[in-house]
Amino acid sequence: MQGTDAPQRARFAVPALACDAHCHVFGPADRFPYAPSRRYTPGDKPKEMLAAVHAGLGLGRAVIVQASCHGTDNRAMLDALRWAPARYRGVAMIDDATTDAELRAMQDAGVRGIRFNFIKALGGAPDMRVLHRAADRVRPLGWHMVMQLQGDGVREMEATIRSLDMPVVIDHMGRVDPALGVEGPAFRTLLDLLRDPRIWVKLSGAERMTTAPFDQALPFARALLGAAPDRVLWGTDFPHPNLTTPVDEMELLNLVPSFAPEEADRQRLLVDNPAALYGF
Repeated sequence: MQGTDAPQRARFAVPALACDAHCHVFGPADRFPYAPSRRYTPGDKPKEMLAAVHAGLGLGRAVIVQASCHGTDNRAMLDALRWAPARYRGVAMIDDATTDAELRAMQDAGVRGIRFNFIKALGGAPDMRVLHRAADRVRPLGWHMVMQLQGDGVREMEATIRSLDMPVVIDHMGRVDPALGVEGPAFRTLLDLLRDPRIWVKLSGAERMTTAPFDQALPFARALLGAAPDRVLWGTDFPHPNLTTPVDEMELLNLVPSFAPEEADRQRLLVDNPAALYGF
């Protein structure tokens, strides 16, 4: 864990096979170079470091999400999946240059979704024609679409999300502005989207919405869990790219009982839901 003052033990009984459904591996750059077009250059955070974090948290599974600093070169993520195939699943980034053979290899390695970023600091909205072509290619594989949106981006993309004939996962509670509260228009749109049984959301990103102790993020997580208890996921977002202050993953884990006080809800959030979506 990265922080120094945060708790070092979970304050609740972490269920067996609990899953970090949003985390990353970076590099090492001498084996897996970063993309020339990247908007940031992280320090190396290889699979061994990620595994050590999960061991400290008591997590038995993880979904490794391809980050924009590696672009559509998914080799670092795939290397991690093949290193621990029983524990790991993956989400890739692809484009028109990704071959059918590469998609089959990703499927065999444990990839179950593709991701597109809509964050301005990471390059802004993708070419929507590429997104739709990618969706058409992976839909027959049973994969889903992951979208990283921010605030009003949830409203702007609502029609597209509804039009995709596949499961769609919204990262980090939509990265809505906590100052607008749970009645804010972007968050109300997100809640409305969850009426669609194909839409999922990650109750992660508290450290991107506010600062420790992250209390401002809790009403959003509670509302989302209440809206779709069978379609919520949780993740650390390790190693928290582009954040300037250290984050302790144990502190994030210890938020879970604050928005999911019932053991049954925690079992769904941490074990059952990711198992259903990712095929553990």
